[in-house]
Amino acid sequence: MQFADLNLNTPLLNALNELGYTTPTTIQHKVFPVAMSGRDVCGIAQTGTGKTFAYLLPCLRQWKFDKNKDPQILVVVPTRELVVQVVEAAKKLTPYMNVIVTGVYGGVNINTQQLELEKGVDVLVATPGRLFDLAMNGAFKTKTIKKLIIDEVDEMLNLGFRTQLRNIIDLLPSRRQNLLFSATITEEVESLMDIYFNDPVRVEAAPTGTPLENIEQTRYDVPNFYTKVNLLELLLRENQQMTKVLIFAATKKLADQLYEQLEEKFPGQAGVIHSNKEQNYRFNTVKQFKEGNFRFIIATDIVARGIDIAEVTHVINFDLPDVPENYIHRIGRTGRADKKGIAISFVTEKELTALNAIEQLMKYTVPVLPLPESLEISTELTEDEKPKVFMKTPPFKLPKKEERGPAFHEKKAKNKKTNVKVSRKDAMQKKYGKPIKRGAKKK
Repeated sequence: MQFADLNLNTPLLNALNELGYTTPTTIQHKVFPVAMSGRDVCGIAQTGTGKTFAYLLPCLRQWKFDKNKDPQILVVVPTRELVVQVVEAAKKLTPYMNVIVTGVYGGVNINTQQLELEKGVDVLVATPGRLFDLAMNGAFKTKTIKKLIIDEVDEMLNLGFRTQLRNIIDLLPSRRQNLLFSATITEEVESLMDIYFNDPVRVEAAPTGTPLENIEQTRYDVPNFYTKVNLLELLLRENQQMTKVLIFAATKKLADQLYEQLEEKFPGQAGVIHSNKEQNYRFNTVKQFKEGNFRFIIATDIVARGIDIAEVTHVINFDLPDVPENYIHRIGRTGRADKKGIAISFVTEKELTALNAIEQLMKYTVPVLPLPESLEISTELTEDEKPKVFMKTPPFKLPKKEERGPAFHEKKAKNKKTNVKVSRKDAMQKKYGKPIKRGAKKK
């Protein structure tokens, strides 16, 4: 199967030829005829299998020029990085078409984006939050939208965009074609399709969780965090084939700590990217990495999806992800475009549970490599790794009901109040021990 065998028009074929693409990927040639028929589509494919072109090609093939300035094709994605990637892909496919492609996302001035949309747009790529705000501001009309594409919808729901996504879909015309693409289909995604999609055709390029064949997966079993750090430095220092490496860390704080340590050992070769970094910093870091100025970047799962970086030689999981599907997205950053890739994971005893979940999802056992002889095994432990001492506290037993005393004490006799009438004679007797008699009245 070649692109020339598909029902593509000359402008698209010329663009593909200039890009050097002749053969469609599995998801691309499976989705194309279904999307061209007008049916709703649910495309299931792993990261790096060409999902972006899979939905852009049929939508652009059916696009027709319209004097109306409002969008015909709407692509909703979870992150600003993915917005940029999809916009770039659409522009690459349309140099010979009079198509205006615009991307909008949060973190930048909304008024500038509104002015851009008011000039006119054919293909609008957006994150849910900013898209809904612009629609409410009247920046564009939704009634002209004929194609809705939701990419990485499971990640969108994980990021908390449920309400915005549903609100956006409610604004769209009922007569439209829906295309949904993701690497994983959860129950919530199924529910979304049941409500808003019209009997979608499910197209699978590979079962969810199947490891990519052109990625070699291995792991090192390490005793603690600081040994992980030593192993990472050793591999980067001794393996010259690691020319473009993505290192995944569990948290933003850890990513920053690793960056500071590696930048000291490998000055000018390291970058770091996570959600706390400003937008321009993130874009520039990815740009430097793509151009080969950075040998490696340390990242959180924000870049596991949505950033198309060609020729990543290695993916290193410094920490395993808590969500097994995220492992698939991480390693999918390498081994793209039919090139071989390598994924290496550092696993402590505490992470074996996460590893088991990943292996069950993939139905594949990740091979263990022996630790290098020159590796320094650290004995230093982090606070989380230090054994906790628990003092045994004897159980406190409540006394039985019959053993419990009253909740008050008896008053002293002198403090007791009784309504007893005491004669003066008795009072004097008690006070002085003898009766006191009054003397005779003086005359």
